[in-house]
Amino acid sequence: MFSLDCTGVFSGVLNMKSFDNRMASAVDDAGTKGWLVSILELGAWLGVLFTGYLADKLSRKYTIVLAVIVFCIGVVVQTSAFAPSSIFGGRFVTGLGVGSLSMAVPLYNAELAPPEVRGSLVALQQLAITFGIMVSFWIDYGTNYIGGTGDSQSEAAWRVALALQLVPAIILGVGILFMPFSPRWLVNNGRDDEALQVLSRARRLAPNSDLVQIEFLEIKAQYLFEQETSAIKFPDLQDGSWRSNFKLGLYGYLSLLQSRPLLYRVVVGSLTMFFQQWTGVNAILYYAPSIFKDLGLTGNTNSLLATGVVGIVMFLATIPAVIWVDKVGRKPVLISGAFIMAACHIIVAVLTGLYHDSWDSHVVAGWVACAFVWIFAMAFGYSWGPCSWILIAEIWPLSVRGKGVSIAASSNWMNNFIVGQVTPTMLEHINFGTFVFFGAFSFLGGLFIWFGVPETKALSLEEMDEIFGSAGMAAGEQERMHAIERQIGLDAYNDPDIDRASPVHSDIRKHNDSLIEKA
Repeated sequence: MFSLDCTGVFSGVLNMKSFDNRMASAVDDAGTKGWLVSILELGAWLGVLFTGYLADKLSRKYTIVLAVIVFCIGVVVQTSAFAPSSIFGGRFVTGLGVGSLSMAVPLYNAELAPPEVRGSLVALQQLAITFGIMVSFWIDYGTNYIGGTGDSQSEAAWRVALALQLVPAIILGVGILFMPFSPRWLVNNGRDDEALQVLSRARRLAPNSDLVQIEFLEIKAQYLFEQETSAIKFPDLQDGSWRSNFKLGLYGYLSLLQSRPLLYRVVVGSLTMFFQQWTGVNAILYYAPSIFKDLGLTGNTNSLLATGVVGIVMFLATIPAVIWVDKVGRKPVLISGAFIMAACHIIVAVLTGLYHDSWDSHVVAGWVACAFVWIFAMAFGYSWGPCSWILIAEIWPLSVRGKGVSIAASSNWMNNFIVGQVTPTMLEHINFGTFVFFGAFSFLGGLFIWFGVPETKALSLEEMDEIFGSAGMAAGEQERMHAIERQIGLDAYNDPDIDRASPVHSDIRKHNDSLIEKA
């Protein structure tokens, strides 16, 4: 859904003749065109901010349902639009749903998935996004033919493309109703028995099996750890009132700015997402058909065809990242991707500067420029697409991980909004200078990762603290976590020496061991 509406379908719709005829007052002006595109990202930024509260109050499951309803309302308004104001309003409302889903769905997946596959879900999420982008580009290519590709084109060409966004939304909205509540949310709300049953059904094991009991107790320990951390940091805000809960959330975010090691992490997470957007990737995805026209591809059909290739190569390039990112490391992948993208931007800028007035007589140069746009898409697909999200998820201590990731995600959406807003004006007024601009930021992003970000591959929480200058923070948190594990009996499963395990549960281990020996 994110990739269909946010970056895919609408980029092709913008260049359809029938859409231009209907919405000419918005599409033909670079400033309003930028707002037409970027207002969705502004809505998504706001949607992210509200989702944390809603996910805790309504549950992850019902927050997803609510976000799907909001998304569908926005799509219906856009599909039935007869004036630019409806597109503006519809995209803003759709953005609220997109932003909420971009946070609620990964959260739900991570809390329901088995622990051993949670890490790979981050990269798989990016793979799913690039797959959606690829599909959406080809939807545009197909619907562009409805009624013809010129002045005879039917308005169904862009209305059908927009309406098709409802299909995955409805599937998600209906499908999630048949899914269980997040076991983490159930534990947080004192519904331990239900959480145990959810884990039992999800793992297809008996509720008293070791694996289910261990996972349940791990969730319980994490919840108690967060409650204890809150009580230690803010003992006067534990009365459970709305006012106190609001202050707890606010002070929790402010605490990230008051500690130098945590502030360093905030800078790394926020700037990583800043540079991800200022590589120009969404400028390419939003305005690819226009860019390909500017590179000499005549006709809307040819530009949409070239845009479809962008989706294919980006999707294919994401697959190696899913497989090898944990072997190669974050820094080599991000640095190489940034420098390749910078080189592509500069080459396209040079070719555009030389031949922008004579593409007809320099067809080969035009295709070379197009090829480097495709190479750029491949470079982003294997590097900054998945790896930036992996990096920002793993640099935080347990006690502030949720808040830290939300700050980085907020940076992503806000910079996404700015890029979408300014790109049409840049293409109109500085032309090939747009590519120089994004190329410079891509290069700076590579330097930032090279000199400002440590390698985080396969590091423990304690090692992460050492490289971020807060040695002992994770060790102290781990000590408190171990105390909680002993309190609830989780150590009976974790400690190989049953004599050191808590006495309440050591009998469980001995009983299980005897069963194994008999078997």
